[in-house]
Amino acid sequence: MQVSVETTQGLERRITISVPAETVDVEVKNRLRHIAKTQRINGFRPGKVPPSVIQKRYGQSVRQEVAGELMQRNFYEAIVAEKLTPAGRPEFVAKSNEDGKALEFDATFEVYPEVELKGLEDIAVERPDVEISDEDLDEMFVTLQNQHKTWKENKRKTKKGDKLTIDFTGRVDGEEFEGGKSEGFELELGAGRMIPGFEKDIIGMKVGEEKTITVTFPEDYHAENLKGKEAEFDIVVHKTEGPVVPKIDDEFATLFGIQEGGVEALRAEVRKNMSRELNQAVKTKVKEQVINGLVEAHELDVPKALIAQEVDVLRQQAMQRFGGQMDPKNMPELPAEMFEEQAKRRVVVGLLLGEVIKVNELKVDEAKVTELIESAASAYEDPQEVIEYYKTNKELSQQMQNVALEEQAVELVLASAKVTDKKASFQEIMNPEGK
Repeated sequence: MQVSVETTQGLERRITISVPAETVDVEVKNRLRHIAKTQRINGFRPGKVPPSVIQKRYGQSVRQEVAGELMQRNFYEAIVAEKLTPAGRPEFVAKSNEDGKALEFDATFEVYPEVELKGLEDIAVERPDVEISDEDLDEMFVTLQNQHKTWKENKRKTKKGDKLTIDFTGRVDGEEFEGGKSEGFELELGAGRMIPGFEKDIIGMKVGEEKTITVTFPEDYHAENLKGKEAEFDIVVHKTEGPVVPKIDDEFATLFGIQEGGVEALRAEVRKNMSRELNQAVKTKVKEQVINGLVEAHELDVPKALIAQEVDVLRQQAMQRFGGQMDPKNMPELPAEMFEEQAKRRVVVGLLLGEVIKVNELKVDEAKVTELIESAASAYEDPQEVIEYYKTNKELSQQMQNVALEEQAVELVLASAKVTDKKASFQEIMNPEGK
């Protein structure tokens, strides 16, 4: 086997391989001989078909089959010998594939970029320093109360927080539009489900009241024909209900599985859950800064093949999310452009963290894996059952090992970075956009 390698452009390589004619011809003859013994051809007894007939009928297809296998086999032998690491599958082109001649072919493929870690000490990270206050705990209890609220019908003027049952009909330029009409529609005032101005203009209405309001669709509205358009809505109120939140007492505590200890036990449990979620949020925020710093400090050529693979993963995930809402057969193929930027970043992050792992010879810390599993399990009613499930499910266990190794890499980079602690409130970390 003769091999030559050339760089075509960027990360693309073309390797030219020549396989001796004797190697190819011997393999072809052996397969034709086997066919002659097993194939039934009219006019000939089994095993007595003349070689010329076998050659004429099967020779070309057998040679193509043998060539394909030899290209694969010799390609992998060549890249091992040349110490090349392909990123994605190669594209084979046979240049010569004739009886009595060497099989010569090109294989074009991309290689992984060379990654040289640098500037880790210049990565700046602000680590949130947060404590959960009694006020934070009180706010969480208000949220829990609202999650378990009930509704009581009333006849007064509506206010923010009430629930209305209404009919509405919308018009743009005097014409009704698709999706602009509904009957028996339930609307919680202040939930922000409708376009800006809609809820505000019906606060104060009463049962039986009718009103026409004027609102403007946002410029970024999803329906192209309604973007920025002024619309009129005829509103009829059929029913109004006010919220009734439960009292915070021992009975309230039982809603969350607290059978003993009452409100104090519930407060302790809620604080523990808040602490777990806060720790995860802080870890995520720090990790995000570390990864951003890594990406900004390194400029990498990224193999197109790896981006394409990641695009497929992201597209499949998107299809699965939408799959519950519509028949997959009727779903359009999502364009690659939707995912390319995110896919490229994921590939870059993977390459950089992979290099951190390789250079520092990191191995999976089983104690960290156990810690991650226990943390995930603590959010469930029966943590031990979840832990056992992870232990018996190889795929989930491997996923958690990958997460642990990635966290180890991030922690190693963090140890070299410029880290400053910054005071922050619970709400700033858990609800950064104030939503």
